[in-house]
Amino acid sequence: MRAVVFERYGDPAEVRSVPDPEPAEHGVVVRVEATGLCRSDWHGWMGHDPDIVLPHVPGHELAGVVEAVGAGVTGWRPGARVTVPFVCACGRCPSCAAGDQQVCERQTQPGFTHWGSFAEYVALDHADVNLVAVPEGMASGTAASLGCRFATAFRAVVAQGRVAPGEWVAVHGCGGVGLSAVMIAAAAGARVIAVDLSSGALELARRFGAAHTVDASGGADTASAVRELTGGGAHLSLDGLGSPVTCAASVNGLRRRGRHVQVGLLPSETGATPVPMARAIALELELLGSHGMAAHAYPPMMELVRSGALRPDLLITSTIPLDAAPGALTALDTAPTAGVTVIEPWS
Repeated sequence: MRAVVFERYGDPAEVRSVPDPEPAEHGVVVRVEATGLCRSDWHGWMGHDPDIVLPHVPGHELAGVVEAVGAGVTGWRPGARVTVPFVCACGRCPSCAAGDQQVCERQTQPGFTHWGSFAEYVALDHADVNLVAVPEGMASGTAASLGCRFATAFRAVVAQGRVAPGEWVAVHGCGGVGLSAVMIAAAAGARVIAVDLSSGALELARRFGAAHTVDASGGADTASAVRELTGGGAHLSLDGLGSPVTCAASVNGLRRRGRHVQVGLLPSETGATPVPMARAIALELELLGSHGMAAHAYPPMMELVRSGALRPDLLITSTIPLDAAPGALTALDTAPTAGVTVIEPWS
């Protein structure tokens, strides 16, 4: 198959021919119809994830058709259109037994623990636990976007963030996951403030329901701007980018007893990220993490997408072939595009 491969962290990736994957006994091989280009892929390429073994194929946000099935799989057959959470759970550990597959103790992640979906085919583990059927009529690009950014944002806003109608919600960083959070929070009846450096991203945020936008360029004090716009601070705030600056701004923009949800990854050279804990203590803030969403939790989100209440398809602003993926991956940090970019390996 053709796949995007990198040999060393930070060095240019290239499209080359590599062996086709084989399904594990409990897994499947999926013919990739669409796969999202995500900032997490950039983190992996830069070496921020210790699970990656080189050489490596990135990609974790996908939809496609089941091509081959392991002998132990009972619920799926070749030809099924599927998507999958980026956390593939084992289905047997205590966390899985409690329904918390998104924090499975023996999880695998395509594009991190093994070769991913920037390829014509990808192997996925524990198919009976993790695969999600793609509804008839849903485009593959839309389905692919659900596996990481949209599903992660949905759980971050609805389950972890406990959003309520009329609340103020601030979203720091309006890439794919941030714009998804804006759309989901607005659909839930919240008043949303979107914060970003990019005028294009802020324009999309307004289109998807943001009541206000805050330009973070030039070192702006975005936390003060959020507190002023909300009359004291957001009830719920999310860091969708993942940086010390956006994390601190999210926490500092909360009102008393507000809730911060960290969604974006926070790598640092020291392995630690400064968080304004004095404010968290003084205002009794909640600081929460959000790590994807289990396959069994997809139905309510899927129904909102099916009904048109949520429109993840509108987040897709660019579709590219596999040959363009290495350059797009490299550009994610220096020239990020507004919205979601989808790769179609067979185009």
